[in-house]
Parts: sequence; structure tokens; C-alpha cells
Amino acid sequence: MDTEAQPTERDRSLPPAGPENTSGAAGPEGRSRSALVSRLTSWLPGGRITLTLLLCLVFLLAVNTFVARPFQIPSGSMEHGLRAGDRVLVNKLAYRFGAGPRRGDVIVFDGAGYFGDSDYVKRVVGVGGDRVVCCDGEGRIRVNGRSVDESGFLFPGDSPSTVPFDVVVPDGRLFVLGDHRSNSSDSRDHLGSPGGGMIPVDSVIGRADGIVSPFDRATRLHRPDAYARVPAPETNAVGGAHG
Repeated sequence: MDTEAQPTERDRSLPPAGPENTSGAAGPEGRSRSALVSRLTSWLPGGRITLTLLLCLVFLLAVNTFVARPFQIPSGSMEHGLRAGDRVLVNKLAYRFGAGPRRGDVIVFDGAGYFGDSDYVKRVVGVGGDRVVCCDGEGRIRVNGRSVDESGFLFPGDSPSTVPFDVVVPDGRLFVLGDHRSNSSDSRDHLGSPGGGMIPVDSVIGRADGIVSPFDRATRLHRPDAYARVPAPETNAVGGAHG
């Protein structure tokens, strides 16, 4: 028997192996991208370093506009948790996908037309439909008939409020207070103003999720448990403010 291997004709349907069959960056698409980058870097002083810095700047601007932004606490109205000069990171996506602000959230909002022509930081005490009353027999704020123990975040020595009120928060609005009640201009001070001191949900910029500077105070901000047992508002509640 002839056991010698017989030469076979190469299958001409298969592409030739070897470096000439490589693809990727050397393809037309890759060459186009490379040419574009080369043109850009040739126009920019500093070349690739300047281009990289510009791309980083564009990325940071996009994040600041659509995702998160730092906000400097302007006053002591949220002490002792937030001090004047602290920088907090505001999550701008927190309420963009159906979920609205919840009781206890610390929010940053645009106060134009309601509080003043600037941004403010306060804590949400009442949401649409809630009845918020000050105060019960022990001096605590009541929300939907349940007294709220705010001692975990209220400024030491402050009472929940020296201003009595009894309000029902309209749908799409928020009743907000500062944690340093004796040093805070908030919904209580605007009960007689247009909107009754209630902030439109649409004016909320985002939720303050953490302190980012100074570094020795960096921490995450959590929603307190104080409002966890507050019942849902009565369905027959009518929005508005009461004396």
C-alpha cells in the first residue's frame, strides 16, 4: 500500500492565512478615526494632551448638567448635619424616573418665585396630600396624625417650631423645613405668600446624597427613620393652607 501522503490542492475558497488578512484599526473605519484625531491634534496647541483635557471637560460638564453637581451650603439653616461652607453632592437623577421626593429627604431646589432668587437646601417634611401640623402636646410636628420624633437631626436646643401651623400640602408641592429651625427661613415663613410656602416638585434640582468637602466631614447622607411610620395622606384631603 502506498502510504506516502499525497499533495492536495489548496481550497481556493478559503482566504489566505497570514498578516495580510488582519482587520480592525487598519481597516477603513479605523483609518478614518485615526485621521480625524490627527487633524484635531494638529489644530490644537498642545496636541493630544489638550484634546484629552477638552474631552474631560466636556464629560464633567455633561455630568454636572445631567447627573450630579456640587452645591455649597450657604448658611447654617441645616445645622448640625450640614454646616455653612460644606459642599454636598446633589443627585440630579434621584427623581427623574418616576420616584418623587420623600419625607426626610434633604433636597436642593430653585426658590425663584417662592423663597427668593437663589437655590436652597431644606428637608422635606410633607409631600402632596399630607397634613402637617405644629404641634402636638409634646411640641412635636405631626404628619397625617402621627407625631414625628425629629431629635435625630434637629439642631440641639431647637424646638420643632415656634410658629404654629396647620397645612395640607397640595399635590405636586412640598412642605420643607431647615434642621436648624431657629435659624431657617422655610415653608413656615411663607405661609401667606403665593404658593403658601409650598415648593413645586418641578423646582427640585436634586437630592443631597453626601458631603464631599471638607474631606474630614465627608459622609453619605441617609434618609432618617423618623418619618417611616407616617401613614399615607387621607384620600379626601383638600390641598391648601389653614390658619
